Amino acid sequence: MKVSIIGGGGLVGSCAGFALQAGKIVRHIHLVDVNQELCEGQALDLLHGASILADQKITSGDMKSAGDSDCIVITAGLRRKPEESRLDLISRNVTLFRGILADLKPTIRKDAIVFVVSNPVDVLTYLAIKELGLPASQVIGLGTVLDTTRLRSMLAQRLDVPPTQVDVTIFGEHGDSMVPIWSAAQIAGLPLEKYPGVNSQLIAEVEKKTRGSGAEVIKKKGGAGFAVGVSIADVVHAIALDQRRILPVSSLQTGAYGLRDVAISVPTVVGRKGVLGVVEVELWPKEKMALQKSGSVLRETIEKVL
Repeated sequence: MKVSIIGGGGLVGSCAGFALQAGKIVRHIHLVDVNQELCEGQALDLLHGASILADQKITSGDMKSAGDSDCIVITAGLRRKPEESRLDLISRNVTLFRGILADLKPTIRKDAIVFVVSNPVDVLTYLAIKELGLPASQVIGLGTVLDTTRLRSMLAQRLDVPPTQVDVTIFGEHGDSMVPIWSAAQIAGLPLEKYPGVNSQLIAEVEKKTRGSGAEVIKKKGGAGFAVGVSIADVVHAIALDQRRILPVSSLQTGAYGLRDVAISVPTVVGRKGVLGVVEVELWPKEKMALQKSGSVLRETIEKVL
């Protein structure tokens, strides 16, 4: 599989490239960036470690050279300011994103998967669905995959348990109206609410920390890199291996949980052809209401800016 990363010279794109290299699954990693010299440097740096990691092809080029890719990951975008919400990025990023889509559209393969990471990811995923002319199932966004791993990892730290045994997922917008699904949360298959040391105060503190973690990383180091990189690779690997894993990616909704005509994160079956379906499970009433409100927030934003 050839995976092209648009914005591969930047922090997010280069971290995604390294995570894909370390994953040893995709065959060809191709970087594209408006800063061609930086992009070439990132590709060269990856290439230098190839003999230790994996027998992959590492290249860089322009937008046209990405057209034959099996999967195109779009990470390019203007960076969020510390006090700025993800949705506040819209006016600064939509014009840039439209230009990227216009350059991609003439060359993109009809069976390609387009994977949007740029923020605000849900709005830009919806825009890509509407403008690329591909089936909606072939366009996905990173959605709340990053938020979910942040929540799981920080909960694991508080409880001193292995992060890989924490199972709690965030639905909704990748942003202020995200909805942690505590009703289904587990630790090693055990109900979270019955796990030793868990109480409502701890849950509230971890949720608050998760909601503010994106802005905290931006303030302290300029932007997320490692965690978003492995999150991107996790989704790309599910596509490449046709794993049919259930992931909280952003995709066009047509009725699940009462959501329609909006790209938002719900449990989504992801495989080689992109979105293969969604899984609708019973939620606490307050969770379902919050998820529908999250969808309304995004729908209102879409109507204002697109």
